[in-house]
Amino acid sequence: MPTALDFGISAMPPEGTSDEEYLDQLAGWGHTAHELPFVKDFPWKEKRCLAFGEFAGDRGIRLSIHAPYFATLTPQDPERGAQCASAIEHTMKLAAAMGAHTIVVHGGATHGEAPDVLLYRIRERIDRIAPKVSDLGVRLGLETAGRDGAWGTLGDLALVSSEYRFVSPVVDWAHLHAITRGALAEAAAFDQIFGFLESSVPAWMLNPLHCHFTDNLVGERGEIRHLPYGEGTLRVGPMVEAAARRGVSLVLISEAREQSSHDAIREEANERLAATEVIDEGRLLATLAVDLPAPVRVVGEAGRFRPLGIERPLTLSNIDKPYFPDDGYTKGDLVQYYSSIADVLLPHLAGRPLSMSRYPDGIGGSSFYEKRAPGHQPEWMKTSPVPSDSQGGEIDFLLADSREALMWFAGMGCIEMHPFHSRVGSLEYPTRAVFDFDPAEGSTWDQVVAGVILLGEALDRLGLMGVPKLSGARGIHVYVPLGPGHDHARVRHFVDTLGKVMVGANPDDLTVAWDRKRRTGKVFIDANRNAFGQTIASVYSVRPRPGAPVSAPIRWDEVGSIRNGDITMLNIWDRIRRHGDLFAPALAATQTLDAAEEALGIPRS
Repeated sequence: MPTALDFGISAMPPEGTSDEEYLDQLAGWGHTAHELPFVKDFPWKEKRCLAFGEFAGDRGIRLSIHAPYFATLTPQDPERGAQCASAIEHTMKLAAAMGAHTIVVHGGATHGEAPDVLLYRIRERIDRIAPKVSDLGVRLGLETAGRDGAWGTLGDLALVSSEYRFVSPVVDWAHLHAITRGALAEAAAFDQIFGFLESSVPAWMLNPLHCHFTDNLVGERGEIRHLPYGEGTLRVGPMVEAAARRGVSLVLISEAREQSSHDAIREEANERLAATEVIDEGRLLATLAVDLPAPVRVVGEAGRFRPLGIERPLTLSNIDKPYFPDDGYTKGDLVQYYSSIADVLLPHLAGRPLSMSRYPDGIGGSSFYEKRAPGHQPEWMKTSPVPSDSQGGEIDFLLADSREALMWFAGMGCIEMHPFHSRVGSLEYPTRAVFDFDPAEGSTWDQVVAGVILLGEALDRLGLMGVPKLSGARGIHVYVPLGPGHDHARVRHFVDTLGKVMVGANPDDLTVAWDRKRRTGKVFIDANRNAFGQTIASVYSVRPRPGAPVSAPIRWDEVGSIRNGDITMLNIWDRIRRHGDLFAPALAATQTLDAAEEALGIPRS
């Protein structure tokens, strides 16, 4: 996927000009982004934000807001810190009303304090607002510092971004140029910055990367003042060249004060982007017409295709074979999907043996399950022995521990990823209880929804946290993450018992009956999904159905409003960019069933 460049400026509409006229002017200049600098106060109410957002959307202009300068994260005074957090929260809510994708926040002064002290305080401030803003679909963009004594190195931003799914880095190139005493002179210097971000931040946070740009005069302690473009030493061309060679898409906001500087920055950026030749030759792996986080290019070698820019050796075959023929999606598209989703998916597969659900000729052909590692997998792929009663001993299962492993699975026609509920080293102890709401013949989606909502209420009363996801096929799965010490029999008994309680509360919609005839017209709660060796389609797994639906996580307040088929491998990216990994709570395996079992009258063995 070629590098995309959305260019805009940071400015407020001038007095006497309507918002529509102003946005028409920006669009006429070729701007596709715009940042509103609410840097002194909050000049607009929600009503105007809503209207401005609609006008901008009609013109294809991406919006962002710069939060007030006083709304920083490091004030030492607790009361002042609470006020700053409230201001950031308010900015994010205005941005949500506007449909803006990012707000930009300065970290604040270090006050000469130790890094761990500052990080503790920053986490405290973000934690304060997280419950109210994490699902707004707005990124809290932390901006790089531009002077000594300010918080916000790239390492700082990467660390905090890794801990909060709604936080991401914002790169102010003038700040970095200043703090490095003018080091950003060549494309290679910018490339180092992009390389660090790629190694430290998930790909979906970087595409697009929100950044600011203006020329500046560099002094001994960092940035002194902005200059008209061309009078300082910072140039946009080398930055755009480095981004293009890395395949990083940009939202580039000019913070210059002169229209002539805006024009010069935009023209040079577009000219360098058009002139830059991507070093990696070959062709794009995917044909999907969508902005992917990590596009892959391949070159032909001896009748196969070798992906470029990966760490482990891998070749693929028949990448143009139709896998979803009615939709036009190919094997290459599937491989590209799993490559792009790797940062989000791999933590949920880590250490879990995988059963392969293979469709070597796509969803229109025959399929089969393959548990044993076939033996012709790449040498670098990891395996783990798993006891098998049917085989009378142990068999080696494959593990997915890298982007390249996911690409290999997809290249083998493994459309679905089916991981164990337990991990290597403790296979007898699952890390979650799974409630599989499987609609039987004659049942409806509304019945599935009713069952899931009832489970949510039950879990809340039992003091347990559950995480729902669309199955991607017909039902909904709810995972209850568990801490150590719960074997499969115990977990299965818990799911079966709670399932029977739910059937008692709603016998018209739910059943736990094993006789298929008795399930007709109801939703089956399948407790046996929790037995040893049982698997279920992983979160973010593509399902072998028309449209390439994904088993996607949803919020509890979305149960009933989003259904299977709404989220696909084509459209999931905006959702991830807006919300991050909604399934991350399923990794927090600390809960115990002790209190819930006591409440349900389940005896402990």
